[in-house]
Parts: sequence; structure tokens; C-alpha cells
Amino acid sequence: MFYKPENGHGLPHNPFNAVVSPRPIGWIATRGADGQDNLAPYSFFNAVAYVPPQVMFASTSAKPDRGDTKDSVANIRDTGVFAVNIVEYAAREIMNQTSGPWERETDEFALAGVEKAECETINCPRVANTPATLECKLTQIVQLPGEANFAVFGEVTGVHLRDDCIVDGKFDVTTYNPLTRLGYRDYSVIREVFSLNRPDDRP
Repeated sequence: MFYKPENGHGLPHNPFNAVVSPRPIGWIATRGADGQDNLAPYSFFNAVAYVPPQVMFASTSAKPDRGDTKDSVANIRDTGVFAVNIVEYAAREIMNQTSGPWERETDEFALAGVEKAECETINCPRVANTPATLECKLTQIVQLPGEANFAVFGEVTGVHLRDDCIVDGKFDVTTYNPLTRLGYRDYSVIREVFSLNRPDDRP
């Protein structure tokens, strides 16, 4: 089949998210200018540059108590920092609990029973004992076409790696099994890894 998004797809559910998958999940931690902590997962998330290391995530909806966006973007606009926590399969249920449209006064760390720690390079909370956390300084927020669509870019200023995830000098994803987002309400988990040499790799 072929369809133009502007004309609709004619299927019971939108296939777009299922086509662009699997996607890593950025579990975004922020602290508001008022000191209120927030934690929420975003599956429009990825690394975008090596030097300096940079990441992005996109928020695509709004909450009545935040006007044109959600808590994460609103906090980052105010403070200029955020932390990206990597989600392991074992944390799938508590991650999902933090995805709700909770009131801005809600601390999702406390709500879901997530252990909190402080970042080293920024004034922001992070998820303790997660496989990895990227401490980020905001570089820009880009408003995308459509209502409430914002892409947030940040430079990584600090990296936390859980010790058991480092095997033979490499960050080994099979030690914690990353949770990934598919379409609809579907998720997947990475349990197998294989390597491919590039054409220009030298023996």
C-alpha cells in the first residue's frame, strides 16, 4: 500500500511509529527552577554527534498545566540542563509508570519508587544504578511543524557507566538488555549482538 500522511492511512492504527523502530528510550530527568524533580521516558531519542558528544529527544504533546509542552521541555527551557538515563529491561515497569500525564508537582522518582542520585556536572537528578546516564547541557530547542512538537538538543558533559556493564573494556549492552520502543504499545528488548566489518576496516 501507499498513503500520504495528510490523507490518512485507512488502517485501524497509525503505522508510522511501527515503521521507524526499534527506537532507544531516553528516560529524561530534569529539575525545575523551583527545585521540583521530574522523570519521563521519550522514544524519539538518539545520539547525534561524536565530538563533542551530543544527543537529542523530541516531545510531541502538551499538558494543560504546562501550556505549549510537557514538564521535561518546560524545565529544560528554564534551567538549561537535563540527564538522559538508559532503560534496561528490568526497569520496564517503573519506566512505564513514569510515562503518565502526572501533575507538574509530581516527583516521578517518588511516584514509581525510582532511586535518585545527583549529577556531577549539572544541577539535575539522575536515576541511580541505571546502566548509563548522560549529563547534558542544552544547546538548542527547535520547534518543529505541528502542535507541541519540540526537539531538544544537548551536549554531553558527563557520563555515568555502571561497573558491571563494562566487559573487556567495552560497554556491553548484553549485560543489561536495553529496552526499545516499537509502534503502538509494543516494546522489544536487545539480547543478541553481532558485528560487521566496514569495507574500509583494516585487518
